[in-house]
Amino acid sequence: MTELPRDRRPATRTRVLLAEDQVMMRGALALLLGMEDDIEVVAQVGTGDAIVAAAVTTRPDVALLDIELPGLSGLDAAALLRTEVPDCRVLILTTFGRPGYLRRAMEAGAAGFLVKDGPVEELASAIRRVLAGESVVDPVLAVAALSAGPNPLTARERDVLNGSVDGATVADVAAKLRLSESTVRNYLSSAIGKTGTRNRMEAAREARRQGWL
Repeated sequence: MTELPRDRRPATRTRVLLAEDQVMMRGALALLLGMEDDIEVVAQVGTGDAIVAAAVTTRPDVALLDIELPGLSGLDAAALLRTEVPDCRVLILTTFGRPGYLRRAMEAGAAGFLVKDGPVEELASAIRRVLAGESVVDPVLAVAALSAGPNPLTARERDVLNGSVDGATVADVAAKLRLSESTVRNYLSSAIGKTGTRNRMEAAREARRQGWL
């Protein structure tokens, strides 16, 4: 990855937005990708809430997003980018290689899904490939996703499980989602049954482990 003299660099470089909440990881990725002669990191953000605004401002060709971010998740941001910056291709890069996350990423319009333990050369190649219109998915994870089947939880069941974390009561969840408490209890009961757990906290943990939330 030797940096070329400026006069030997390509006239057009792939513009990349990087979303990663760990400062050291974000800086290292930006540095390594910047050493590629055809890639330029034009924006770096540490929260999911900042992704869309940064993309609208900098107009990246590819957005490289982590999943677990403060505020908006990378998966939710990917869905928004499809509407707000439709020319931007999304590549999910995460520590969490879970089949459920892969399915949700593809549903959100992501063009690729890789885990973080790969070499930077592989990441640079994936950026070029998604920009060229290809889909790039970790092959081991792709097989696991096919074996795991679809997410059994409905959107509302996911909402109530997400709302139940951090000690929130049924009344809290109902108020936040503008639902009746009985409706929230019904959704929680259904989610508990589908996850094969004993209570809503176990259901939320299992759903996260599977990548369904």
